[in-house]
Amino acid sequence: MGVTDIRILKRELREECKQFRREMPLSQKAQKDEMIFQRLTALPEVQSAKLILTYVSTPIEVSTFRLIDTMLRAGRTVAVPRCADGVVAMDFYQIRSMQDLEPATFSVLEPKLDICKKITDFSDSVCIIPGLSFDLSGYRLGYGKGYYDRFLNRYHGVNIGICYNGCIKNELPHGRFDIAASILVTEKFVKRIPAQETAVPSKKEKPL
Repeated sequence: MGVTDIRILKRELREECKQFRREMPLSQKAQKDEMIFQRLTALPEVQSAKLILTYVSTPIEVSTFRLIDTMLRAGRTVAVPRCADGVVAMDFYQIRSMQDLEPATFSVLEPKLDICKKITDFSDSVCIIPGLSFDLSGYRLGYGKGYYDRFLNRYHGVNIGICYNGCIKNELPHGRFDIAASILVTEKFVKRIPAQETAVPSKKEKPL
């Protein structure tokens, strides 16, 4: 399958997953979000982590609002991503409440740079990663911008993919720069992914 074919396939899969999420009744979404939250927070990796890296959810994503609130109340350090201006890259900044967020890139809530501290030490952390879809090997289908792909290539902690079961595929197309989730959580199951060798980009190479 050629590069063009893979891009077409990914675009079709993205639309399929977006449509599935848009058509999900709000009551059903809330129930699934709660089940994912319970499975996620029961993980020993999450319970022992001092630093929680997580995305701030949009309406069609698995909600992370309760996770953020719960971790802050528990005294954990919580950091969320901010996209850098002019380049496809993001950094994580510590927040102390939802009031530390403002609409930014793609209208997603991101940390306010004037009051939030940039995180550079990811010791004792877990990273909760979004995805329109994941496959059973932990590979994700994102929105196609590459922000998380680039971050995960320099992050060496446990990354946990959360997704609705209806968007899980047996196998997704992926490239050598894609990093599989360490753990996959849906409202139906928790799956630990065996460690996989992943190519590390050289200084002369850049992720697609």
